[in-house]
Amino acid sequence: EEAGAAVAAESSTGTWTTVWTDGLTSLDRYKGRCYHIEPVAGEENQYIAYVAYPLDLFEEGSVTNMFTSIVGNVFGFKALRALRLEDLRIPTSYIKTFQGPPHGIQVERDKLNKYGRPLLGCTIKPKLGLSAKNYGRAVY
Repeated sequence: EEAGAAVAAESSTGTWTTVWTDGLTSLDRYKGRCYHIEPVAGEENQYIAYVAYPLDLFEEGSVTNMFTSIVGNVFGFKALRALRLEDLRIPTSYIKTFQGPPHGIQVERDKLNKYGRPLLGCTIKPKLGLSAKNYGRAVY
């Protein structure tokens, strides 16, 4: 129970210390809640924790915001030895806020003049500090 509550807090409004911004909003409105815990069948000391988050915690239409809010910091959480995301259920009301891509894969292929093969991407390192010219060199 303690671990489930810690994950819910860490991935929403919780922090390891008191911060001055705590008083600027109702933290209770935005905090994640661990509402159910069950043991993993056949596994000792392993549990499935069900965590729910209020939709007000997330920016409408932002996959990036949703995932960084839920999984961004919590997987480095030292209070737990192992943690993984098993399932994610997104309410229909939140799904409806996603606009989808402005155009399809064909437009991307036409822009890049690349056909008949997968289009791959990666994170350029360093993420910060290069000039625009050097980022361009790294990307292309």
